[in-house]
Amino acid sequence: MKVLFLQKEQKINTTKTKELRKTVRFYDRFFLFSVVLCVSIAACSGRKELLQQEIFDGPIMQMSNVNTMMTDSGKLVMKLKAPKQLQYDNSNKDWPEGLILEYYRNEEVPVCTFKSNRATYDAKTNIYVGEGNVIVQNIETKDELNTETLFWSPIEARFYTNSFVTIVSDGEIHTGEGLTANQDFSAYQIIKPSGTIQIKDEFETN
Repeated sequence: MKVLFLQKEQKINTTKTKELRKTVRFYDRFFLFSVVLCVSIAACSGRKELLQQEIFDGPIMQMSNVNTMMTDSGKLVMKLKAPKQLQYDNSNKDWPEGLILEYYRNEEVPVCTFKSNRATYDAKTNIYVGEGNVIVQNIETKDELNTETLFWSPIEARFYTNSFVTIVSDGEIHTGEGLTANQDFSAYQIIKPSGTIQIKDEFETN
């Protein structure tokens, strides 16, 4: 009788153990599922918050009273002057209060000057853009260009634009649409000339 009783008790204990194991497995799986679900929800929430955040595209650096000298093999080739310069994360630059560029052959006197009410620099294309009242003058010849938008390519060492241009040269005013010129403005071409006006000497008698 004792043997039978022990066998029955062992069977009961075995059954309880199996049920307990099933219960533990169930709770383990439930706990694991809960953890995964919480992590997924947190990740989705984090991504949503990240997407909702505005991407900052403003300047990362601002400088005042800029006076930069650019050299080639130790020789001065250009000076950049501006009351304010903004630098961006992609290396683009902006001069919202105007820009002056001076081009040099030697370190004494510039051969050409570039002035604009506003200017930008695109690092990807390596192009400067002057806007507003853009004036380029060759110091030696006194030839002067005036336009609203002008591009400067340092690699090609030239100016160009599709805007209306006015050039004062040798007592004449030349006008037209579009222009290409070398960097020191000693040679230029108006793409679509529209006219030439003779400038009268202010001391000329009528």
